[in-house]
Amino acid sequence: MSESSTRPAPRVLGVAIPSPLRRLFDYRPGGETPAGGWQPGLRVRVTFGRRQVVGVILECRDASALPLETLKPVDACLDDAPLPDDWLWLCRFTARYYQHAAGDTLHQAMPALLRQGRSLEARTRERWRATPSATRESPGLARAPRQAELLAMLRQHPHGLVTQAVLAQSFSRDQLKALVDKGLVERLEEPRTATPTGQAGPLLAEPVLPLQREQAAALAVLHERLDGFHPCLLHGVTGSGKTEVYLQLIEAVVGRGHQALVLVPEIGLTPQTLARFRSRFRVPVVALHSGLTDHERLDAWEAAASGRAPIVIGTRSAIFTPLARPGAIIVDEEHDGSFKQQEGLRYHARDLAVARAHRHGIPLVLGSATPSLETLQRALAGDYRHLRLTQRASRHPPARLELVDLRGRPRRGGLIPPVMEAIEATLAAGHQVLVFINRRGFAPTLACHACGWMAECDHCDARMTLHRQPPLLACHHCDRRRALPDACPDCGSADLRPLGSGTERTEETLAERFPETPVHRIDRDSTRRRDALEQTLTEVRRGAPCLLVGTQMLAKGHHLPHVTLVVVVNADAGLYSSDFRALEHSAQLLEQVAGRAGRAAHPGRVLVQTLHADDPNLRLLAARGYDALAERLLEERRAAALPPFRHLALLRLESPREQAASELGGRAAGALREYLAERGLAVDCLGPVPAPMERRQNRYHLQVMLGADKRSRLHEAGAWLAAWLEAEPAARRVRWSLDIDPQTLS
Repeated sequence: MSESSTRPAPRVLGVAIPSPLRRLFDYRPGGETPAGGWQPGLRVRVTFGRRQVVGVILECRDASALPLETLKPVDACLDDAPLPDDWLWLCRFTARYYQHAAGDTLHQAMPALLRQGRSLEARTRERWRATPSATRESPGLARAPRQAELLAMLRQHPHGLVTQAVLAQSFSRDQLKALVDKGLVERLEEPRTATPTGQAGPLLAEPVLPLQREQAAALAVLHERLDGFHPCLLHGVTGSGKTEVYLQLIEAVVGRGHQALVLVPEIGLTPQTLARFRSRFRVPVVALHSGLTDHERLDAWEAAASGRAPIVIGTRSAIFTPLARPGAIIVDEEHDGSFKQQEGLRYHARDLAVARAHRHGIPLVLGSATPSLETLQRALAGDYRHLRLTQRASRHPPARLELVDLRGRPRRGGLIPPVMEAIEATLAAGHQVLVFINRRGFAPTLACHACGWMAECDHCDARMTLHRQPPLLACHHCDRRRALPDACPDCGSADLRPLGSGTERTEETLAERFPETPVHRIDRDSTRRRDALEQTLTEVRRGAPCLLVGTQMLAKGHHLPHVTLVVVVNADAGLYSSDFRALEHSAQLLEQVAGRAGRAAHPGRVLVQTLHADDPNLRLLAARGYDALAERLLEERRAAALPPFRHLALLRLESPREQAASELGGRAAGALREYLAERGLAVDCLGPVPAPMERRQNRYHLQVMLGADKRSRLHEAGAWLAAWLEAEPAARRVRWSLDIDPQTLS
C-alpha cells in the first residue's frame, strides 16, 4: 500500500493566491481527490472574492483559525503530481528573503499558461522515418514518383525528419500518409524539445577550442569542484575566453548526466549564446527569455523540469526554471544590473543563483571582466574561489582608455575634430568603429535660444528627449509623447535648438561626414523589430568597414572582431551622482565598452571624451583599469559603512498626492523607530526623503532606507515594517514596496 493512500486526508489546505497579501488562504478539500493525495505543490482552482483564480497549495493542516464550515472548498485540483520540489523551494525562499507575498511570487515564477490552469505537459511533434522494410527498389512506387522521391529523402536521414522539414521540401501530408499505409514509412511522436529517437553518438558536434594556460588552470579547478557547492568568480578581461571555459565545464557536467543552467543579462545576448552552444553540443539546448511565446516558454520549462534539456540558457527569470538533475549554474556578466528585477517582485537573479547552487550542492560560476563589488569582496575574503584570466585570446593586451578633454573644443554630433580624424584613419585602414553614446534620440532636450525655455515633461521631473525618427518629444521615464512646438511656449521665439547629442544626432553627423561608409544605429528604438539586433550584428561581423553607433546594448558581451576603435562620446554621466553605486556602474560600463575593441587580429584603441579629464577616479580607471578603481571604491565603501560591508533595504512609496506619501512615510518610519528601540535592534532608519526623481509618471516618490550590519536584523525589521503597512488603512491609498538589497536609489 502506498504512503499517500495511508496518509490521512487534510481538513484544511493553505493556498497561496496571486495577491499582494503576505499570507495563505484556507480552503477545504473539494472536487476530485488527486491520485497522490492532497499535498504541497499542487495547483488548484479556487473562488477568491468574486473571481476564480489558480493558486498553489503550500500547507496541508487539520485546523484553521476560522471555523471549518465557513471555509470555501477547492473548486478543482489541476495537477496529478506536485510542481517540482526545487522550484517550490526556490519560490518560498524568494518570497521569504525579498519580503514578498508567496502567492504573487509563485505566480510570477511560473509560465503564463500554468498560471491560467494549463497542464504541465510537453507539446509533441511528428517525426517520419523510413522503415527497415523500405528497400531501394520498393514496389508500388513506379506510378508515384513524388512518393519515391520522398522515400529516398527519408532514407538519407536515418533518424527521420520532422513534419516541417518534410513540408519545406514541397512534399505533402497525403504523400506521407500513403507511404505509411504501404508500410514504407513510420510516424513517430516526440516532445518538441527532444533528441531524435534513436540518435546516439558523441556529446560534441564540433571540437573544443585549445585553451590558454590561464583558461586551462581555471577549468582544472572547476573540474575538481563538480561535487558540492563551490562558488567561483571567473574574473577575466574582455575577450579572455570565459565562454569557452563555460562550454568545457558544461561538457563535463552533461557528460555526468546532469543539467547546466546558464544566465545571461540581456535578451540581445541570448541568440548569440544559444547559437554557440547549439553548434557545440548534440543535446537539446533550450532558451527562456521574454521574447518567447507562451507555448514556447512552457515547452522549454517542461523540458528542463523533465530533464530532457540538459542545457538551459536564459535571462533573469530563467533562475526559476526547475531542473530534474541540476549539475551547475553559470551567471555570465554577473555584475550586470539587468539581473535585478526593479518592479513587483524585486529579486536579484545572481543572488538567487547563489542560494540555489547552495541548496542543490552544485558548483556556481560567476563570470565577469568587471565584477560587482559585492562579488569581488566575497572573492577577496575567500568565500568564493577567485579565478583570474588576464590575457586575451587575441594575444593583444586590453585597450586602455585614452581621456580626451572636451573643454573649449567645438563639437559636431557630440564629437570633436581629433576624434573625427581618428575615426577617419580607422575606416581608411579597413577596420570598424564603435561610437558609444548612452542617450537615445536626437538630443537630450529642445531649448529656446532666446529665453532659455527647455522642453520638460509635465508628468515627471525630467526633460523630454528630442527625436527625429519620427519627429517628436518623448519622456524616457513615463513614455509621454508630444508634437514638436512651432515656437517657444514662453516667449514665442521660433529659435528652438537641440541641446546635446543622442544616438540619432551622432548617426546623422557621421553619415554626413562619411557618406560612403554604412552607419548602423543600435538602440531600443532601432531594434524594436524581432531579430533586428541579430541581423545588424551578423552584417557587421562580415568585416566590411562600418560605423556602429549605439547605447549600452552594444557593451554587453558582443564579439565584434573587426572593431579596432571605440569612441565614448561622454563619460561624465556617472561621475557625480547622489547614488553611491553610480561610479561603480559607470566604470563597469566603460570597461565593457572598451572591451569591444581589438578582440581579434588587430590591437584596439579607446577614446573617452570627458569634461572632467582631471577627475582622480577617471584617471585611475584610465591608467590602471577597473580592478584598481574597484579596490579604491571598496575602501571608500568600508569607511562609509555601505554595501558590501553593510546590508540595505529601501521602502519605496508613491502616490499622486505628495502629502499622502509623505504622511505615510513619516508614520511608518516613526513606528519602525519605536519598534527598533523597544527591541534593541541595531538597525538604522533614514527618511522619509524624496527619491532622486521625486515626480515620475505624475506620482510622487519617497523612500525610507534601512541599514544594518547583520542581515538577520535587517530582515526582522523589514518583516515588521511590511506587516505594519499591511495593517495600516492609509497604506491602501499609497503604493508601497520593500526592496531588499536595492541596486539603485532612483
